[in-house]
Amino acid sequence: MTDEREWTVADHLQDADPDAVRLWHRIDELIRSFGPVTHAVAKTTITFRGPRRGFAGARPVRTGVRGYFDLMRELPPDPRILGVSPYGRRLFVHQFRLADESEFDETVASWLREAYEVGCGAHLGR
Repeated sequence: MTDEREWTVADHLQDADPDAVRLWHRIDELIRSFGPVTHAVAKTTITFRGPRRGFAGARPVRTGVRGYFDLMRELPPDPRILGVSPYGRRLFVHQFRLADESEFDETVASWLREAYEVGCGAHLGR
């Protein structure tokens, strides 16, 4: 029998490390400041959806926050980026981990702003 229950943000946060939860809330607050955003919650992550599509996801883990974001380019090497994979013709999925709040800087904020543009449809071309 499969687990058919509906997952919530609270499910991901309830037993997580308090520092990781605070970091997740900072990420959530920043992403929501960009414009209309909703959460699509699954067992594996909390996805952030813009007006057109999901563009990022994050969840607290024992060692900080892990997640992903979609960009129209591949980022140069950075220790916070765990891996990059092409997604379709125009997108690259970047897997990331932030160990603590000191790693959540303006560079990460700029990546998330850029990903939000994908969530608004920037990757579709005009």
